[in-house]
Amino acid sequence: MTSIVIPAHNEGRVIGRLLDALLADSPSSGPDIVVVCNGCTDDTARVAGARGDRVRVVEIPTPSKHTALRVGDEHARGFPRLYVDADVVVGAADVRALAGALAADPDLLAAAPGRDIPPTGCAWPVRAYYRVWQRLPAVREGLFGRGVIAVTEEGHKRIAALPPLMADDLAASLAFGPGERRVVEAARVVVRPPRTWSDLIRRKVRAATSSAEFERFQAAREACAGAAPSARTGASDLRALLRADPELLPAVVVFAAAALAARRGARKAIREQDFSTWLRDESSRQ
Repeated sequence: MTSIVIPAHNEGRVIGRLLDALLADSPSSGPDIVVVCNGCTDDTARVAGARGDRVRVVEIPTPSKHTALRVGDEHARGFPRLYVDADVVVGAADVRALAGALAADPDLLAAAPGRDIPPTGCAWPVRAYYRVWQRLPAVREGLFGRGVIAVTEEGHKRIAALPPLMADDLAASLAFGPGERRVVEAARVVVRPPRTWSDLIRRKVRAATSSAEFERFQAAREACAGAAPSARTGASDLRALLRADPELLPAVVVFAAAALAARRGARKAIREQDFSTWLRDESSRQ
């Protein structure tokens, strides 16, 4: 049986659309869905519970995604297992496509869907930023930034061994080699981007902070086990994009400005080793 674990912290405004998509066109014997409401002060649990017996709601007092994922594991019943962020939209057919890909290839331990980022309602700098971001090789090939990752039982052992990191999806993606992970384009997930520049920077400051924490973890692991993989964007990546499409220059300038602003904004948190403050973009949840 396929299991789906959804960690949710104050996601009452958006979790309904995800659950409706998962339950639509899905038989009564469909996926086992566990929603872990962690530290919620809104109606997330009520909204999820209103979807009926096919959705099991677990409430914990701690507002922690890592804890919610582990609690979800305790309640989930089967494999393959999907971890799905509450603010994305993925459907029942997409879940079946991911499960099918894992079942068809014994070497495959993890999979994620293709990513759709609708730009409607976003400020032009946000649209420009994502024009570049979606073209980056690491972004196209990695499992992170999709809000959905599916793993086999063996793959689950790999990610369960990871420490609690803010960049949990990046760590999960890089825990698998290229032959062990796959983006299944036949499956799709809708990821809502921030609508405003300020919300984009908040999201990128969080990403820069979490990346710094992850790199510290990688450095410690590298000292013990050799060089670790990376998903960091370099100047060479941007130059390659410009060589392929010179018309991207204005968008690349916007992308670079966002990266610079994020690094500046993350300095204090990194200096103080504050890797728990979660700067959330609310505009994408409206």
